[in-house]
Amino acid sequence: MSEKLPGYKGKALETLLKIKAEVGDLVRVKKERVTYEGILIPRSELGDDKHIVIKIKSGYNIGIKVTSKTVIEKIGTMTKPSFKPPPPPEQKPNLPRVTIISTGGTIASRVDYRTGAVRPAISANDLYSIVPELSDIAAIDTEILFSVFSEDLTPKHWAETAKAVAKYIANGAQGVVITHGTDTMGYTAAALSFALQNLPVPVVLVGAQRSEDRPSSDAATNLIGAVIAAAQAPLAEVVVAMHETVSDEAIVLHRGTKVRKLHTSRRDAFKTVNANPVARVLDRKLVMLTDEYKPRSAGKKLVLKPDFNEKVALVKFYPGMNPNLIEWHIEAGYKGLILEGTGLGHVRRECFAAIKKAIDKGIIVAMTSQCIWGRVNMNVYTNGRDLTAMGVIPLEDMLAETALVKLMWILGQTSDMEKAKKLLTTNISGEISARSVEPIPPPKTLAPNDRGA
Repeated sequence: MSEKLPGYKGKALETLLKIKAEVGDLVRVKKERVTYEGILIPRSELGDDKHIVIKIKSGYNIGIKVTSKTVIEKIGTMTKPSFKPPPPPEQKPNLPRVTIISTGGTIASRVDYRTGAVRPAISANDLYSIVPELSDIAAIDTEILFSVFSEDLTPKHWAETAKAVAKYIANGAQGVVITHGTDTMGYTAAALSFALQNLPVPVVLVGAQRSEDRPSSDAATNLIGAVIAAAQAPLAEVVVAMHETVSDEAIVLHRGTKVRKLHTSRRDAFKTVNANPVARVLDRKLVMLTDEYKPRSAGKKLVLKPDFNEKVALVKFYPGMNPNLIEWHIEAGYKGLILEGTGLGHVRRECFAAIKKAIDKGIIVAMTSQCIWGRVNMNVYTNGRDLTAMGVIPLEDMLAETALVKLMWILGQTSDMEKAKKLLTTNISGEISARSVEPIPPPKTLAPNDRGA
């Protein structure tokens, strides 16, 4: 492949090299009595070697198979394709000061025509530039902390993110927004919920299911909702701001310890589980959905506790699971195991000996459920009661991933296992609901006529 013809190879590359064409050039292609004209654009490196792709005047991209009868000529040189954000809008005085910290993910990505995938490319400042509406909401500071997809983030990144948030709050930020990949955003939200104690202002994580250069992108709408929340919300907690429905009507705020991504690609992928969302941004106005939240207060002093112990594992039970999986974690020196059991909190009896061995060696073992809604109750069936008697700790309605993060955080704060067990069952950041509730339905989507269209 050529640097000036990314994605092209084989016969297609040879043909383009002969006419000294580059990506961005205007070309004319004659094939079987039909003539096409357009701008040569990159191809996916995973594509075949028989086609070229051009963008025609209508804006559509078309692929043309190169054969011995195809005639291609270069007829002009156009501006090479690139992304250049517009300059940031002018800052308006007397607005709340909000910091946007970029960690990467789809919200900070563009389509990479070399691979056909999306890649981290856009900084927090770029996002501010291409969403000028933000200048009417807050005075924005920006920082690129990381530029990676969320599956590459680790507890070390959580710690660095917590430290960055603390720095900006100490410097006077009245709210912090963190752009983040959606796949592990729930883990990071939970981690920050524990690492940032006694918050004086909101910390809002936001992502996108579709990159900002796609017509169907949710990036701008989500970001606007997140900045409104950071600037205006009366709460001082870690929340996740994402689409409430598949339409662009409302952005909903989920508590960071109670949110889970429940769909791979829909805009409304995130849901609050076993609780209600905290707030909603509708028509750019923030409406609180609960009275149960920690209030914003400039007088509060943030307590930063950013340490996590990575020697904790989440083990999902499945029928026929080999107890040696638990044995492996014992031998590898793990300090805690979160079991994701069936229903009310069960695993097969063949695993009991390995679990008891782990507990006898001082490893904390706790139980969550694979079910989305409801809570663990290990007193109903014999297996549950026996596991409890053995020392397995039931974790009520705590999400499995939140439990994992919480135990990592607890063991980063203390080596006293009895204290750690007590902290695990203590409701620190809204991770345990007093009772499970039915979710609040989203606002009714208005038909065009209802909106006066």
